[in-house]
Amino acid sequence: MKGERQLRTGVIGCGAISDIYLKNMIGEFDNLEVVACAAAHVENAQKKGEQYGIRGCTVEELLADETIDLVVILTPAPTHYELAKRALEAGKHVYTEKTMTIAPDTAARLVKLAEDKGLYLGSAPDTFLGASWQTARKMIDEGRLGEITSFQISANRDLDFLAGLFGFLCMPGGGICYDYGVYYLTTLVSLLGPVKRVAASVKNQRTVRVNAAPQSPEYGKEFEYPNESQVCAVVELESGVMGNFALNGDSVLTDQAMYAIYGTKGILKLTDPNQFGGKNVFMANSDDFSKPPVWEEVENVFPYEENSRGIGPSEMADAILSGRKNRANKEMAYHVLDVVDTMMRSSESGQFEEVTSTCERPEAMPESGDR
Repeated sequence: MKGERQLRTGVIGCGAISDIYLKNMIGEFDNLEVVACAAAHVENAQKKGEQYGIRGCTVEELLADETIDLVVILTPAPTHYELAKRALEAGKHVYTEKTMTIAPDTAARLVKLAEDKGLYLGSAPDTFLGASWQTARKMIDEGRLGEITSFQISANRDLDFLAGLFGFLCMPGGGICYDYGVYYLTTLVSLLGPVKRVAASVKNQRTVRVNAAPQSPEYGKEFEYPNESQVCAVVELESGVMGNFALNGDSVLTDQAMYAIYGTKGILKLTDPNQFGGKNVFMANSDDFSKPPVWEEVENVFPYEENSRGIGPSEMADAILSGRKNRANKEMAYHVLDVVDTMMRSSESGQFEEVTSTCERPEAMPESGDR
C-alpha cells in the first residue's frame, strides 16, 4: 500500500508472528516507518531490532517515545487489553493482533477510550483485505450470485499438535473459535454484513491432551487444554440470511476450509480465510439438468495474494492520514468478538441468543490496492 506520508510505528511483541509483520511493514507498505520494537524481555527486542535494522527497547521506552504515532501489538490475546490501554493513554493509535481482547467488556472499554481520545483502534484478522476476499466481495456487490440465500462454513484442526506447540492456545481466548473462528466470522461480516443471532453448541472434547508436536520439548506429555475445541452453530445475519458455522479442533492437522455462499444465480466456494489469496470457484445457475454443473475458477483482480500481514496497520495508517474510517476497524473487531462470546452463551442456555452489537460492512478495497 503506497502513500506519500508515513506514520512512525512501533511494534510490541517479538515472537514468531512478528517476522512477517516486520518484513511486510518495512519492505512492502511505505506509509509505515517502523522505528522500534519492544518485548517483555528486552533482550528479545534487541535481537529482533538488530535483525530488522530498528531500535529494540522496553515496552515502557516505546510507549514513552513521543515520536511514535502508531503501536502494533503482536503479543498473546490475554495481554492485549492492558497494552492497548496503555498505548491509547499515551496518545498513540493502536492496531492489535486478533482478538482485540479476550472478552467483549474489555474490548468495549478500549473502543470507548479510543473514541474519547480521538484515536484509531484496529484489529486483525486483516485477511479479508486480501485478493481472494476482495474479489469475492466484488462478485457479490455486482450481483453475480443474485440474491444471497445462505452460507456454509466449516473447518478442522488438530489441537493435540497445535496447542502442544503453541502454548498461547491454552490461554484464555486461545480456543478454536476465539483464535481461529474469528477469521471465518470476520470475512463473513465483511462480505455479507453483521450477525443478528446465533444458536450454538460448544464443547471441549478433551481437557487433558497428549502433546503431538515432535518439535516440542514436551512431546508425548500430557497438558491441560481448558478451551473450546468444537463449535457448531446456526448463524442468522441482520439481512435475514442464515447459515451453518462449524469448527472441529479434534481432527487432522491440515486445515480444510469449506466456505460456500449460495445465491439465486450461483454458488461461490471460497478459499481458507486464514489466507489472503487462494482459489475461489463459482458455479452459475442453470436450468439444463442434462449437463453436469460447471465450476469455474475465479481470477483474482485485487492485489495481496501472498501472506500480507501488516496490510491492516498500513490500511489504517492511510485512513488516519486521509481522515476516513479504517476497514479492519474497532467496531467490526468488537462485533466479531461479541458474536463468538454469544455462541458460548448460547451453548450454555441451549437456545438462540441475540448479538447485542452491530457494525457496518467495511468499504470494499479499490482494485489498485492503494486505498
